[in-house]
Amino acid sequence: MCSIIDDIEIAADWLCKDEIVGIPTETVYGLAGNMFSEQAVNKIFTVKQRPTFNPLIVHIAKGEALSRLAHSIPTQAYQLAEAFWPGPLTLILPKNPSVLPLITANKPTVAVRMPAHSLLQNLLNILPFPLVAPSANPFTRISPTSAGQVAQYFDGQIPAVLEGGNCEKGIESTIVGFEQGQVVIYRLGAIPVEKIESIVGKVSIAQLSKSVHIPQEGLMAPGMFYKHYAPTTTALWVDNLQAFIEAHPHKRIGVLSFQETAPITGITQEVLSAMGNFDEASHRLYAALDRLDKAQLDYIITTGVPDQQLGRSINDRLSRAFKRQHQ
Repeated sequence: MCSIIDDIEIAADWLCKDEIVGIPTETVYGLAGNMFSEQAVNKIFTVKQRPTFNPLIVHIAKGEALSRLAHSIPTQAYQLAEAFWPGPLTLILPKNPSVLPLITANKPTVAVRMPAHSLLQNLLNILPFPLVAPSANPFTRISPTSAGQVAQYFDGQIPAVLEGGNCEKGIESTIVGFEQGQVVIYRLGAIPVEKIESIVGKVSIAQLSKSVHIPQEGLMAPGMFYKHYAPTTTALWVDNLQAFIEAHPHKRIGVLSFQETAPITGITQEVLSAMGNFDEASHRLYAALDRLDKAQLDYIITTGVPDQQLGRSINDRLSRAFKRQHQ
């Protein structure tokens, strides 16, 4: 039985016993454990069914903890941390020996972020260790933005989920690394590219892995799989919603749309933002996709959102959850 709790002392007690618990962040819920406990870290990979070549993110409460985890930290990293921490920014940095190889998938770098959720900050401040935490969903499935979703995913597998309300941002952190003086975005996320560039200038964007099999070179950062964040229902990115619906008259179809232009008769529809607001669309994305996935449909279809600002990050998630189909 997985309990939903609101007491950080209870969550801390489980974590100090090398158990793993669900935690709220401002992005999505995480599956957390003591970063110094090999037992806890192994549990995360096992429960989540996550390949061990996919590295994890370390969550810290204070900036001074960074130097205990990483070395040779570039100036751009400090500039970005100053601008966006606490917040949905993850930095990829050369790791110190204290970081377990399992956390970093044997890479010489570690992913670190300082979350902005106040309840998680309070939890981190009473713990004698940072937390390592990927998103609290089975591997490749829809990321959870509520405690109830986490409890449904892992009922009977973890002791508790800390109730922190619905996640504010709704998609994962932006992951940034540094290669030969160049700033690289490894995962588009809750901080748009334009905001990163306003601090450090022009950045490059890394290519996703195209396979769920073990890459020979491993993954440089979390969240780089081509297939991810996906429903169990067949999900298709189509060119024209109405044309697809007319071509499948006897199918149960759900539509995930950015703005509702007109209701579609007889169709289950989730609108991300009636006013066309990217922040609202991001906040609603995974919960809307989860509702459609539970609606016993034959297909979920979308045409994506405008590919600009935070819309690029939303489309990144949709492109990995939906298969492209040209009509």
